[in-house]
Amino acid sequence: MSKILIRSGKLITASDIVEADILIEGEQIAEVGKGLKASDAEVIDASGKLVMPGGIDPHVHLDLPMFDTVSSDDHYTGGKAAAFGGTTTVMDFINQPDEGSFQSNLDAWHAKAEKASIDYAFHMNVTRIDDDILAEIPRLVDEGITTVKMFTAYNGRLRLQDGEIFKVMRVAAEHGMLPMVHAENGDVIDILVKEALVAGHTAPEWHALTRPAQGAADAVLRTAMLAAQAGSAVYIVHLNTAGGLDQIRYARGRGLPVMAETCPPYLFFSIDDLRGPDGAKWICSPPMRAKSDNVALWGGLEDGSIQTLGTDHCPFYFDGSRPIEYEGEMIAIPGKELGKDDFTKIPNGLPGVGDRLPVMWSQSVGKGLITPTQFVALTSTNVAKIFGLYPRKGCLMPGADADIAIWDPDRELTYGLAYSHHRTDYNLYEGWKLKGFPQKVFLRGHLIVDGDQWLGRRGMGKYLRCQPGAEVL
Repeated sequence: MSKILIRSGKLITASDIVEADILIEGEQIAEVGKGLKASDAEVIDASGKLVMPGGIDPHVHLDLPMFDTVSSDDHYTGGKAAAFGGTTTVMDFINQPDEGSFQSNLDAWHAKAEKASIDYAFHMNVTRIDDDILAEIPRLVDEGITTVKMFTAYNGRLRLQDGEIFKVMRVAAEHGMLPMVHAENGDVIDILVKEALVAGHTAPEWHALTRPAQGAADAVLRTAMLAAQAGSAVYIVHLNTAGGLDQIRYARGRGLPVMAETCPPYLFFSIDDLRGPDGAKWICSPPMRAKSDNVALWGGLEDGSIQTLGTDHCPFYFDGSRPIEYEGEMIAIPGKELGKDDFTKIPNGLPGVGDRLPVMWSQSVGKGLITPTQFVALTSTNVAKIFGLYPRKGCLMPGADADIAIWDPDRELTYGLAYSHHRTDYNLYEGWKLKGFPQKVFLRGHLIVDGDQWLGRRGMGKYLRCQPGAEVL
């Protein structure tokens, strides 16, 4: 069994910062402490470096069909990009089939993920229900899937009605599962989109203007109250409005088990970015909001009202008619140019899985907005606890998988496409000055990133079975 001794690093966990060594044996952490010795171990000197658990991204969409294309990162390329940013586990979403049981798409997503380069787990979308589907939901637990995602938008395609959401929540609560909800007001969106197109408003900014922030706040509160009536916890994905955050605080302040995730773009960008000549780059759902929403969401991270930081990574080329080089091949995938004359046809999604940790470290810890321990909690430990992966993932304890990022806190770089490794043709943070970046990244004890060198391989990622009855934070 191979052994690696990471010596003299500053370990950052969700609760502590300590000087210590880590001994890895095989794929797990064997010991943590000062002055560890192992004569037969490869020694890595981490003096002056930070040592953190590998990041866990709770929200990605890899190889996802959308409109007339597919998200441009698959389970290999997306995992590679994640690893370069210090993330070693991602959680992807399986679409519910248009008819029949969950099983056909469950099998299809497992087949897609055979090429995964880092570890992964699955959530299941529930976009239609009947008695057979309700009876099948608990059986997902046997497949290692303990989360079901529902939508209050996308009428006629993905949306469940409130009573249907309530039914799913009751079943989930009974079996220790966690409902997740994309919270927007689908009825209002449909009316405003139709009116915008009739008036000839087709530019990217109208993607945001037809999805009002008030509708998101309304849907968050309604979802929280449905969960309360169903006796269920609920997790709000990609929270992006000050109003929605107000409703989270209202619910949590009354003892309701409501949790929330936000994503970096909602902290840094606004509708103003959609108004530029490259506004399509920022099209995602829910959309960019006002700068006041950015400020409010930072407050939610600081005070613990928001528990996790995901990415909703779902990348598309800005101009898919022009190939880019990826691992020596020229690859073109249709992208956001599909909606150059109509915002409703722009594929919804952004790259971000590789950006999350480096950008957030510089912009949050580096600016004193959150502490290093909060950073680890938001990007790794809380995710593992909420989704039933802890303590296998998200910590630096004996017995945990040796998913470790050795961080150089002094490395300064001008960030962008050259460092992000996403399989797409743009980066939202192009030209940003960052300080602090992963130096070495280990997946279950295997060194997969060494500086700018990729040592991982296609298919080395493992499927993770989430455990039911996980912690509510």
